[in-house]
Amino acid sequence: VLHILVSLVFLINYGCKAQQLVQTTADVPKLKTNEQQFINKPLKYLLKELKPEIKTAGVTNEEGYSYFGFNFLPLEEQRKGLGSREDKVSLYIYVNGQVDWDYEKRPKGQELNWTKEDIQKYENLIVKRIKVIYD
Repeated sequence: VLHILVSLVFLINYGCKAQQLVQTTADVPKLKTNEQQFINKPLKYLLKELKPEIKTAGVTNEEGYSYFGFNFLPLEEQRKGLGSREDKVSLYIYVNGQVDWDYEKRPKGQELNWTKEDIQKYENLIVKRIKVIYD
């Protein structure tokens, strides 16, 4: 009986895939609310909680820290002021150290596009702080 119960619990857990914390851009503030679960952990854990796709990103390197500025609207829509208030949210992720991000070395006309390569390159940076700002 016990092995049947254990098997049943395993099947239930296996079948219930964890839902991402941020389902829509309206949920982005949940990252700040739950900030402590991401602090001092690699960026990849935070990125896995985002269902809305990051469209653009930029990096600011300051003395002793750096941060990513993520947006969920394509650049053209941002420039035209399109999208709802929730869609215009900016997510700032502060990380340890300096980020190797050179606008000059990024593809021309796509300097701000966030790519799969960027995820792979930066996913192990350690999260230090999260800010959420609306346009």
